[in-house]
Parts: sequence; structure tokens; C-alpha cells
Amino acid sequence: MTQLIRAAFSARWLSGATVFLVAWIIGSKAAEGMSALQWAGAIVALAGSIAWAVIEQVWPAHQRLPAED
Repeated sequence: MTQLIRAAFSARWLSGATVFLVAWIIGSKAAEGMSALQWAGAIVALAGSIAWAVIEQVWPAHQRLPAED
């Protein structure tokens, strides 16, 4: 039971950390200068990481079936 809680908790933190990491990388590369194509890729990467974080927060958990005796 604790493994399930730990797995869900860590997946939520990992998805949030991914948003932060992608935004940090985009910011550091933007300071150096980026082309329009690089900006487009950065926006797609950020949208993907945000989508993952949102899906992780709102996706319903799997319902376990009761064991048959």
C-alpha cells in the first residue's frame, strides 16, 4: 500500500519538476538567443510538460477489483 502512495506522490512531484526544468532550460537558452524554430520547439516542450503535469493531477486512479475467493 505504501508503494502505491509513494509511486503516485513521486509521479506528481516528478511531473511538476519537469515543468520547472523545461522552463529553466528555455529561459537559459533564451538569454543566449534563440531562432524562431527553437522558440517553437521550446513552446511545444513546455506545453507537453504542462500537459503531463495536468494529466497526472486529474487522471482518475485505477480501480482495483476485489479478489475472488
